[in-house]
Amino acid sequence: MDSDLKISSLKSHNLILFEVISGSRAFGLATENSDTDIRGVYYLPKEDFFGLNYVPQVSNETNDIIFYEIGRFIELLQKNNPNILEVLASPEDCILRKHPLMNLLKPEDFLSKLCKDTFAGYAISQIKKAKGLNKKILNPINKERKSVLDFCYVLHDQGSVPLRQWLRECSYKGQRGLVQEKCGLVSIDHTKGMFALFYDESGDLGYKGIIRHEEANQVSVSSVPKEEKPLAYLFCNLDAYSTYCKDYREYWKWVSERNEERYQVNRKHGQNYDSKNMMHTIRLLQSCEQIFRKGSLDIRVDNRDELLDIKAGNRSYEEALKKAEGLIRSIEYHHSVSRLPETPDLQKTTQILIDIREELYKNK
Repeated sequence: MDSDLKISSLKSHNLILFEVISGSRAFGLATENSDTDIRGVYYLPKEDFFGLNYVPQVSNETNDIIFYEIGRFIELLQKNNPNILEVLASPEDCILRKHPLMNLLKPEDFLSKLCKDTFAGYAISQIKKAKGLNKKILNPINKERKSVLDFCYVLHDQGSVPLRQWLRECSYKGQRGLVQEKCGLVSIDHTKGMFALFYDESGDLGYKGIIRHEEANQVSVSSVPKEEKPLAYLFCNLDAYSTYCKDYREYWKWVSERNEERYQVNRKHGQNYDSKNMMHTIRLLQSCEQIFRKGSLDIRVDNRDELLDIKAGNRSYEEALKKAEGLIRSIEYHHSVSRLPETPDLQKTTQILIDIREELYKNK
């Protein structure tokens, strides 16, 4: 078997050790539209494992079927990876096949205080992501990109006016309306973003304009004869422009990559957050609390209706956030009094891996 390992090949060579239905169906959160995710564990033929064809993980193109090599699986268990612990804790009715050797792997041998970081830490990052998404939904950015000119202001009386407005309304030698290409800027010493603005209607003085082109990232400065008098003073807020450029990139990257179907669901229920992601975030926090409160992991939820209510967008963003924050406080407390070890017993769990491999390769 070469390194281009296929799931069908694993099955035809009888190398599957564990195969389960995972995700929403395992959690008890499946609806009629839910996909069926499969996770599992395999081992490699002896010559591949000891040779140069070690493959730690295989999946199909959509990643709804993923199998892990037994060594990689145990390595992730030792790190208290939430997804992998949940696979090991799969309910009996979700187990499609299980090699007797998999009975040597028990969740309680791996659960440790690391789960606070791996479960709750990940969930908290998702809450921050939800807040960012909330901001994106509530503050869409126009596709037409602003230029540096939109962040320039001309001092006027005791305040300022936007440059574009000033150019439209300014009168020069009896003419109303100026063009930025005939302007010349000179930096003012000991200031940041301040410029003296000159104007050359004839174009004979060679001014470079305020910007060379609409995509410019900064204003241009020109050589101005000393006898010329400034027409105005200009302030360019480059810090605000940089922030805008960053927000613009992030927003339109999000638009290009977002799950359009899920986005339309979120927009339809009007709660301005990714309700499905928030549901799974709360579920993950509940699992983490259970680990420290009971010292065990049961992934089948007992509040299906509440979680599906959140997924459907029937709870406000503030209400869902309050629920999550309450779980985080509970996790902090139960973590502080938990009797779980700081980390899994690496020597014991590694020996289990050795025992499994020795048994698998005994007659091969």
